[in-house]
Amino acid sequence: MMNLSGAKSTEPALDVVRRSDNLKNMGAKIAASTREPIGRLGQRRQVVIPKELCETLHLREGDFVAFAKQPNGVLIKPKRIVDPDDVLTAEERNLLKKAEGQMRRGKYVTLAGLEHELDRQRRGRSHKTA
Repeated sequence: MMNLSGAKSTEPALDVVRRSDNLKNMGAKIAASTREPIGRLGQRRQVVIPKELCETLHLREGDFVAFAKQPNGVLIKPKRIVDPDDVLTAEERNLLKKAEGQMRRGKYVTLAGLEHELDRQRRGRSHKTA
């Protein structure tokens, strides 16, 4: 039998196979020891992000991610899409802060209470106009 250098080897073929298997196992152990999460590219270019990373980044199904080409690969990062109509003005922000403060102090009305009060006001107006 010939070895890689071309010289004759007296080693049985079975030992060569065993040595080859040991090298493969070492490679698997090295890859596993880096603890680098591994995903998979699907048939339609879908990428499966490992569960641990999704939990760490607070990603859920339907969330957006941005891709940036890097010299050594691709950077994938969470991306929050903001609707321009959802951005608060300074006045709206102040009103929201005021309302949150009132709620913390217990000064709020439930939806049922608000509907009841509006109903009462409507009935009062309709009696005055009749």
